[in-house]
Amino acid sequence: MAHHFDLGLAWSWEFDKAFIFGIETACQSLGLTTFRVEPHNLAETIRLLKAGGIRFRTFLDRASDAEEAFEPMARLVAKSGSHLFNPYEAIDRSKDKATMHLELMTAGINVPYTIIISPFSKRKEVELSLTELAHLGRPFIIKPANTTGGGAGVILGAESLKEIIESRQHHKGDKYLLQETVVPATLHSMKAWFRVFYAFGDTLLCWWDTETHVYRHVTAHEEYLYGLRRLHEIVTTIHTVSGLDFFSTEIAVTRDGTFVTVDYVNEICDMRAQSDHADGVPDDLVAVMQHGCARAVHQYVSSVHA
Repeated sequence: MAHHFDLGLAWSWEFDKAFIFGIETACQSLGLTTFRVEPHNLAETIRLLKAGGIRFRTFLDRASDAEEAFEPMARLVAKSGSHLFNPYEAIDRSKDKATMHLELMTAGINVPYTIIISPFSKRKEVELSLTELAHLGRPFIIKPANTTGGGAGVILGAESLKEIIESRQHHKGDKYLLQETVVPATLHSMKAWFRVFYAFGDTLLCWWDTETHVYRHVTAHEEYLYGLRRLHEIVTTIHTVSGLDFFSTEIAVTRDGTFVTVDYVNEICDMRAQSDHADGVPDDLVAVMQHGCARAVHQYVSSVHA
């Protein structure tokens, strides 16, 4: 007979420990059972999943995207019928910046002027008109559509066609996006650049410095003073489009007051706390996300048993 747990948590990054353990504590306070899948028990967990000896009612996977060894576990969990927070098919689709660019535009979200170019493996030459290049402006940004994590492969401040030609050969099978550089407004000496989290139904706003990567929680007074309610609406729309339960996005407000979604979906959020890391997420917001996850598990488990 299978041993059922309310929430399975897969993780492997050492800096995820506090976040994962905080989710467990929040779940336990609601009477929920949890099970951590870690490198040391991964093989045994896979064996139990195959044998039907363990089942998870819900599951949050923060490992298989970066650790190939966790992929067999991910496939088994997906087939088992567990309710996945961030379903794997939604993650795969959201990783493609070209796809998300078009889908967000269709949903009415402002995005940077962007030119999507074919993979080098499919088309060696770059076909760009002078009008397109002029509209792109200088400097511009070059980014692969599917290479994610810490800005990997992204070139800021590009100026020339040569840089485009050279860049797309680094990931020859990937599409590339050429994007205009979005210049944020200044609001009382602060750049109007925000990282916004969608976490299990909560929308959480942070000022985010693009150079230092330091966060600061947007206060209720600032939200009212600067008219930032639109940030909640945008991230909720991205949730609907992407199908993800837990992600972040970057949104800038330009000098003319336009809200522009700059970095569409970060599907695996860096959840290091600010009390331990200068560029970490404010501790109070980390706690909100941990309790939000526990609440989502409780709601799902209660609905299944109702």
